[in-house]
Amino acid sequence: MDRPTGRPLPQPTLASAEFWAGGGDGELRIARCGDCSAYTHPPLPRCRSCRSANMAATPVSGRATVAGFTVNVQQWLPDLPPPYVVAIVVLDEDDGARLTTNIVNCDPADVRVGMRVRVLFEKAGEVYLPLFEPDPEQAGVTGPLPEPRDHGAALRPMARRRKFEDEVALTGVGQSEVGRRLMADPLSLTADACLRAIDDAGLTVDEIDGLATYPGNAPAGMSEGGVMALAEALQLKPTWVAGGADTPGQIGSIMSAMLAVASGLCRHVLCFRTVWESSHTALVRSGRWHVGDERATGMMEWRLPFGAMSAANWIACQASHYFHRYGGDRETLGWIALTARDNAARNPEAIYRDPLTMDDYLGARVVSTPFGLYDCDVPVDGAVAVIVSAVETAADRPKPPVLVEAVGTQITERLSWDQDTLTHLPQSLGPSAHLWSRTSLRPEDVDVAGLYDGFTFNALSWLEALGFCEFGGARDFIDEGRGIALDGRLPLNPHGGQLSAGRLHGYGFVREAVLQLRGEAEGRQVHDARVAVVTAGGGVPSGAMLLRSDR
Repeated sequence: MDRPTGRPLPQPTLASAEFWAGGGDGELRIARCGDCSAYTHPPLPRCRSCRSANMAATPVSGRATVAGFTVNVQQWLPDLPPPYVVAIVVLDEDDGARLTTNIVNCDPADVRVGMRVRVLFEKAGEVYLPLFEPDPEQAGVTGPLPEPRDHGAALRPMARRRKFEDEVALTGVGQSEVGRRLMADPLSLTADACLRAIDDAGLTVDEIDGLATYPGNAPAGMSEGGVMALAEALQLKPTWVAGGADTPGQIGSIMSAMLAVASGLCRHVLCFRTVWESSHTALVRSGRWHVGDERATGMMEWRLPFGAMSAANWIACQASHYFHRYGGDRETLGWIALTARDNAARNPEAIYRDPLTMDDYLGARVVSTPFGLYDCDVPVDGAVAVIVSAVETAADRPKPPVLVEAVGTQITERLSWDQDTLTHLPQSLGPSAHLWSRTSLRPEDVDVAGLYDGFTFNALSWLEALGFCEFGGARDFIDEGRGIALDGRLPLNPHGGQLSAGRLHGYGFVREAVLQLRGEAEGRQVHDARVAVVTAGGGVPSGAMLLRSDR
């Protein structure tokens, strides 16, 4: 079909141009290895299987199976009206080559995991977008789905017996005002959080000799400007700095600070994370902040043209696959949302504290199936700071230190939202397995969990990935909220998590864990909390951290 489209168009690159032009003759072309015959998507310079450079765009049958999908109901784009189906389809030729696409020419309610589909193309200028429709020759047939891989099999042994984690302690935490549409300079929020963390650790500004942040100088709404901006604002003179997004989740910046301290390069590293998404959105809507209309590049080249604008769409595809494989329904996710709200009611800093019932949850507007309004975290403005100190200085600090037992950072899955893990949140399985390989503690030793809940399914994925229950066992473990309540077998996100306390992008979980392990979480304190697990990274890459009290 050749028609005007309201879709954001991809920017073909030197690597991807053949793919986007392929529909000109009605053929879907996927990069194929001439040596081992494996297919790779998106196209890479080397084969994902044998690393051969003998790669060429090769026609395929265009037939596939729906491995995960979501019916998007949110109006992300003015010219692409919902509802529409975003799906991950697995090509017949190779279940390791998948496309994020749209399912068209059918009622969205009829789409299911396992549905057989075939390709068709929508032309937009020089670009041909591969869409898929139900295959009339295989109506009612359920196609094959990729089986889960054992990600633990790829674990590497510890490089040395001495752990860098033993050389550091978390000695201070601070948080700025947190709210919706504060319309405050984000750098001022960062400075507030950092000065409070420095004071909490009993340090002076001049004693800070390192800075670490995530993700550095990022697009509007996602940072205050990074290391350079803060160093100038507080007139700091650090020995070492780090900032970037290619870390094990947002808390990877804290882990990098630990490495700097353990190496002897620094003694006290100030780590910080600032968001101002709520104010930025308001500025864009009012016309005070102008956003350019550019073609989709990077990882968004493969998502935006299909209206997969948000992680809500991407992760919902995994959630649909999970429910297909293991059973269960939205109520499993609902109990995570209800528990977060119940905990937030005890936290005066939380954004949303009003009671939430299962009827409220199930009756809320749909965003991207199976996610409704209360499955999604709350964009806010705010900043959190954490001080990483050399462990030998901990005795000089005014508050009991929180010690680091282990980190989980190993990548055992493809760093992709659609090419590897389908059963759970991508990149939750590898870091979880790696965490337990660096400690003698076990899941049953954990007293409190701060699990990243950008969406309810994220938290469910981390529960199972970390081994608190078997795959598919979250429903029974959660036990209608009883298992994850403050007095349950594993108290989950006592501050309300990002679902109710606000999306502080990973750092909020670290601060809450420190308060819990120091016995300072007034009104929501978990009894005798000695060990806490924290995860962050709502997808790829991600990381995990095991903390313990020195009380």
